[in-house]
Amino acid sequence: MAELPSGLLEACVVVGASSDKLRDIYQLHQQNKLNDLPVLEAELLQVHAPPFVSKETNSSQAIGPAFSRVQRRKSFIKKKRRDRAAESLTNGETANRAEVASATEDISVPKDLDLIALPQLCFPGGLQFATEQREDRYHFLVFTDMFGNRTHGVVVQYDRAVQACQEGQNGHRWNSSKSRLFTPFAICVISKFPYYNALRDCLSCLLVQLRLVRQADFEETIKEFSAKLSLVPLPPPGQLHVSFSLRPLHVVLPSREDPDRPVIDMDLHLPFLCFTHTTLLQVLSSVLLEQRLVFFSADWARLTLVAESLLLYLQPLSWQHPYVPVLSSGMLDFLMAPTAFLMGCHISHIEEVAAETEDLILVNIDEGIIETSWSETVDLPAFPLAAAESFISRAECLQLNYDLELCHLRSGTDANEALYQRREWQKRLNTQIQNISLELVVNIFRGVQDFLNHEHRVFNSEEFLRTREPADQPFYKKVLETHIFHSFLRDRLNRKLDAFSRMELNTRTHATHRNRAMTESPRRPPMSDLSKTGYRIYTSPENRLSRRLGASLPNLDVPVNETMAGINPNRPASLRKMTPDMGLKLPQKVVKVFRLPDFPPPLAYHHVQNYYCDMVTSLGKAINATPPEDSALLARYHYLRGLVNTVSNRRLDALEDFQSLYKTDSDIFPSQMVKSLVDSLPEAERSQADKRPELKRLITRVKRDQERERARHGTEHDGGAIKRFQLPKKYMHMEEFVTCVQESGIVKDQGTILRLFEALTVGVQKQVGPDLFRVFYTIWKETEAEAQEVCLPASVLEHIEPSECVFKLSSSVKTSRGVGKIAMTQRRLFLLTDGRPGYVDVAQYRDIEEVKVTSAPFLLLRIPSLKLRVRGKKEAFEANLKTETELWNLMVKEMWAGRNMADQHKDPQYMQQALTNALLMDAVVGSLQSNKAIYAASKLAHFDRIKMEVPMMVPKTTADTLKHKINPSLELAAPQAVDVLLYTPGQLWVSVSAGKVMVFDASSWSLTHTCQVGNAKLNCMLRVDKDQVWMGSEDSVIYIISMVAMVCNRQLTEHRVEVTGLALGTDKYSQKVAYSCSTEGTVMVWEVSTLQVKKHFRLSCDSLHSVYSCNGTLWCCSRDCIMEVWRNGSMKHRLSLPEQQKGSSTTFSSVLLIPEREELWSVCIDSGEVCVWQLKDTTKPFQRVALQDCAGCYCMIKVKNQVWVGGVGRSSTKGKIYILDIEHHLVLKELHGHNDKVMALCSAEDRYVLSGGAKHDGKIAIWKVE
Repeated sequence: MAELPSGLLEACVVVGASSDKLRDIYQLHQQNKLNDLPVLEAELLQVHAPPFVSKETNSSQAIGPAFSRVQRRKSFIKKKRRDRAAESLTNGETANRAEVASATEDISVPKDLDLIALPQLCFPGGLQFATEQREDRYHFLVFTDMFGNRTHGVVVQYDRAVQACQEGQNGHRWNSSKSRLFTPFAICVISKFPYYNALRDCLSCLLVQLRLVRQADFEETIKEFSAKLSLVPLPPPGQLHVSFSLRPLHVVLPSREDPDRPVIDMDLHLPFLCFTHTTLLQVLSSVLLEQRLVFFSADWARLTLVAESLLLYLQPLSWQHPYVPVLSSGMLDFLMAPTAFLMGCHISHIEEVAAETEDLILVNIDEGIIETSWSETVDLPAFPLAAAESFISRAECLQLNYDLELCHLRSGTDANEALYQRREWQKRLNTQIQNISLELVVNIFRGVQDFLNHEHRVFNSEEFLRTREPADQPFYKKVLETHIFHSFLRDRLNRKLDAFSRMELNTRTHATHRNRAMTESPRRPPMSDLSKTGYRIYTSPENRLSRRLGASLPNLDVPVNETMAGINPNRPASLRKMTPDMGLKLPQKVVKVFRLPDFPPPLAYHHVQNYYCDMVTSLGKAINATPPEDSALLARYHYLRGLVNTVSNRRLDALEDFQSLYKTDSDIFPSQMVKSLVDSLPEAERSQADKRPELKRLITRVKRDQERERARHGTEHDGGAIKRFQLPKKYMHMEEFVTCVQESGIVKDQGTILRLFEALTVGVQKQVGPDLFRVFYTIWKETEAEAQEVCLPASVLEHIEPSECVFKLSSSVKTSRGVGKIAMTQRRLFLLTDGRPGYVDVAQYRDIEEVKVTSAPFLLLRIPSLKLRVRGKKEAFEANLKTETELWNLMVKEMWAGRNMADQHKDPQYMQQALTNALLMDAVVGSLQSNKAIYAASKLAHFDRIKMEVPMMVPKTTADTLKHKINPSLELAAPQAVDVLLYTPGQLWVSVSAGKVMVFDASSWSLTHTCQVGNAKLNCMLRVDKDQVWMGSEDSVIYIISMVAMVCNRQLTEHRVEVTGLALGTDKYSQKVAYSCSTEGTVMVWEVSTLQVKKHFRLSCDSLHSVYSCNGTLWCCSRDCIMEVWRNGSMKHRLSLPEQQKGSSTTFSSVLLIPEREELWSVCIDSGEVCVWQLKDTTKPFQRVALQDCAGCYCMIKVKNQVWVGGVGRSSTKGKIYILDIEHHLVLKELHGHNDKVMALCSAEDRYVLSGGAKHDGKIAIWKVE
C-alpha cells in the first residue's frame, strides 16, 4: 500500500468526564451533598482519525480518500466504561444493550499516537466543575516520540451544562430547578505540523457549531469536523499557502519558507513581550548550553508558545533532549530526570519544584525572570558580547504593538478581513524576528567552517576557541560540548545549504571575500582582519586589543575592560534607530494562496471523490493560468495536485504531476512518497506507465536513487561521526602522517606534507613518533600565537599594507641599520627597532638580489650573520642572527623564490605556499634541535630548489599576456581538473570534480558561492536566460541553477545517457529554444519557457559530444565526424576525419563555427594541427595550421578576430594555448600557463580569456586579450 501524504489532521480527540460520573456528581450537587466541587480524572471519550470513508472493495491496493500518513491501526479500549456497563447488566438495571455494546467497543487510533497521557495533558490542572460557565480556554501541546519526531496538538476546553450533557438519557430530562452545574470538555486536534493559529481558528469554528447542536448530535458533529480537516492537504515549502472555509472563518495554512525550515504559524514576538532583552538572551543561552530548564506560567498556552518561539529563534540549531512544554500536575516526577530537558509547569508548582529538585533553571514567564533552583541569580556563561550587542540593538527597533498598526486603518466590519490584516502584520513581524535571531546564531558561530576538515570530518575545536574573545571563551567551551552544536556541526560538514549558510555568506565582509579569492594564506588571516575573525592579542591585560585590531569593533571609545564587563546600556542612538533587520532582508517572494473548494458532506465516499475532482480541476486551472517563467509556483501546484491524485487513487496522474515537479523544483520532490506510490502500482498500471516515456524515466530514476541511497548507507555507516583533532599516540608511517597533518589543519596539500615527512625523518627510520609530532605541533602553535601577540604601533602600521600579517619575529639582534627584531610578513622584511618601536625597511622579497650567510667580527670571534643585497639600495643589509642565521637564510630564500614565481606566473598561491614552507622550516628546526635540523628544514625549500634546478623564467609572451591565476582546488588535498568554464556578466562559473560548481566574482576573482550539482562530472554549461544556467552531466541529467538564488532545484531528465553538449538557438517561429545532445547521438530541442521537449531525433555517429546552432541548422560534432543537420534531424552534410588521420586513434575534440567567413575550424585530441573547412565545400579542409610542439588539442573559442586553442605540449606534458589569426590562419602567440593539458576555455566579454587545467594542474589562468 502506498504511503499517503501527511494532511492537516492526524486525529481529533474528545476528553472529559464519563456520563456515569456526571450523573453521580450532578445528583450529589442537587442534593447539596457536595461541600466542594470535585476535581476528576479526565477520560478519553472519542477518537476520530482518518480515513473516515473508503470504497467498498476487496482490492488490497485501495487507498482511503483522506490525507493520512499511516493506515495501520491499534486499539484503545475504554476499559472503565466497559466494566461499568457490564456491572450495570449484572445488577439487572434497565439498559440499552446497544449502548452497552458501543461502550465496550475499541477506539481505533493511528498506531504511532500514544493516547495514554493525553487526558492529563488536555486537563493539566485537572477536570474542574463550575457553577458558572467559563470562557473557552486554549492551550497547545507537543508530543515527541522515541525517535525525536514531534507531533503538535491544539486543545480547547469549553464548558457545557451537566443537564445538557444528560439530555435524553433514560428517556427523560433531569430536574434542573436547582443551581446549574457546568463540566468542561476538551477537544484536541493533533497534527504533524505546528499549525497553532490555524487549528485554533478551526476549533473556534467548531465551538460555534457545537453550541447549536443537541447532545445526541455531539459526536457526529465532531466526526464531521474531523473528516473535513482530513481532506485538507498541506502546502509544500515555498510561496504557496492553502486556505479553506470553516464558517464563519477563512483558515490559512502557511507553508514553510524552504524545506529546511519549520512551519511558523504562531506569534513569534511573545517572548519579547515577556522578557527584557537581557533576560531573553540569558534564557536562550541556557537552551544553547543544554541546561535543565523549566518554564512556569499561570497560562498553559504561554508555556508552549514561548518555548516553541525560543527554539525557533535558535534555528537551524535544534534541541536534542526531552521536550515537554506542558506537564500536568501528575507528571512533575519528570523533572527528576538526570539529563538535560525543557519542560513547562503551572506557576503554582514553582516553590515545590525549586525546593525538591537541584540544578534547574527556572524561567518565570509571567514575571519575566530567570533564576535557578539553588539561587536567585543564574551563573551561566553569557552570550558572546558582540553578538548580544547586535541582537539587542536590532530588537529595540521591533514594533511589537499591533494597536499602533491599526491607528491609520478604518474600523473592521468583517471578521475575516480583521484576521487577514492581523496575519499580514504578524507575518512581517515574524520575518523580522527570524532575521535578527538568525543573525544572532550566525554571529555566534561565524567562521566555524574555517576549522573543519571535510575530507576527514574533523573539527579543530582548540583552534576555533583561540579565535574567540577571552571573555566569550567560557561560553564556547560549554557550547562546543553540546548535542545541539554537534548536530549543527554535522550539517556544516555535510555542506548543508540552509538559512545559516546563506546568511553567513551574504553578511561576509568584503575583506572576507578577498581572502576567499585564493590569494592570501588560508591558515592565518591578515592583521586588518584579525579582530573580525576573533584572533586576540595577548599582551598586557589593559591593552588586550591594539588600536589596529580594534578598528572594526564597536564602541572604540569605551575602555576595553569596561566593554568586557557587560553589554553597554548607553549604545549610540544611531543603533537604536536602525530598522530591525536592516541588511538582513532577502528579496521577498510573492505568496499565492490556493483556496480549497467548499467541503462536501465528508462522510460519504462519492461526495469526497467529487471534492477531490473539483480540487484537481481548480489546480489545473491554476497551473494553466501560471506563466511558465514562474516555475517555482508551478512546481507547488503540481505538488498539491500530485497529493490529491495520490489520495484519490489516480496513481498515474499523480506520477505525471510528480514528474513535472521533479523537473521544475527537485528540492520539494517527495521521494519517499513517490517510491511508495511506484511500489504500489498494480501490474496493469505499471504496464501503462512503462508505455509513457516520462513516467518510465521517473520510475527508473526513483529506483536508481533507491539503490544509490542503499549503497551510500552501506558504505557511509559512520558518515555522521565528527572527530575532534587529537595528537597521535603511536608511531605514524607516511600515510598516517598525511592524514594526521591534514586533520590538524596545519596544511592540506599532500605534496607539502610528504616533504614535511621527509624533513622530520631525516637520518632515522621513516616513522614520526608521537613525542616528536607533539613537539612539532606545539612549536607550530606557539609560533603562531607569538606572531599574533605582536602589537604594532601606528608609526609602524602606516608603512605596511592592511592585508599584511607578521608571521615570524627574530630575537633582538644587532643589524647594519640598528638594533631590533626582524619581522617577516608575506610581502616584506622589516626591522622593528628596540626601545620605542619604529619601522626600518629591509626589503620586499621581489627586490632581493642576493641572500647569503656570512660572519661579522666581534672581538676575537666571528658571529654568523645574514647578508641581503637589495635592488635600488647601495649598501647591503646585514644582521647578526647568530644561531638563527641558517634558518633565516632558508626562510628568506624560500620567500624570495616564491615571490619571483608568483610574479612571473601571476599566481599568488606560490607566495602563500612559500610562506607555509618557511613556517614549517621554523617548526622543524625547533622540534628537532640537532645538528641535522637545518638540513632537515632544507627539505621544505621547495621553490628555492626549483629555482636552482630548472629555469624559472616564464616566456615574455606568456608573462605579458597572463594577468592572474586562481586555484579552485586550494582547500583540497590534491588539485582537481577544471572540467568546464562559463562566464556570465560579473561571474565566472567553474566545474571541478564530481559535480562541484564554484562561482567567482569577476571583479575581484573571489569565491562567492559553492554548490553541489549531482554527483557526477559536468560536461557542459550554458547560460539560457537571465536567471538560468543549464549544466549537462555524466549522469544523464540537465541541472538548472538559478543565478539569483544560487540553488539547483530543477532538473531535465529526458536523456538516457550522459549529456555532452548544450546550445541556444531559435526555432522557425523565432522563439528561443535550447539544444542538448548525449553520447549515443540523441539531440533534443527544448522550449526554454516551459522546459518541455519540442522535438528530438537521433544521429548515427560515434559518441556525440557537442552541438551548435547556426543559420537555421545544427552542427553536431562526434568522435568520428561533424554533421550539419536540419532542424527536423535530417542530414545536410557530413564531414569525416581528414584522410591523413583516418585509421589512427585521433578523434574530433572541438569545432568552431565562424559564420561571417563561412568557415568551420576543427581540432583533434591526438593531433597538433587545426583544420579549417569551407562551409560550401566540406569534402576536405582547405587549410591546415600546424601547431608547434603540440601533441593534441581539447578546446577552442573565438575571441574578437582570434581563435584560442587549448592543448598539451609534445616535448612536455604541460598545457599550451595557441592564439591564431582568423584572417591569415597564422599562429600569433604560444602561451605556457598550465602544468597539465588545457581542458576548458571561455571568454569574459572579449577582454579576457580564462583557461582551466587538467587534474595535475587544476588552476585557472586569466589572460589579457589584445
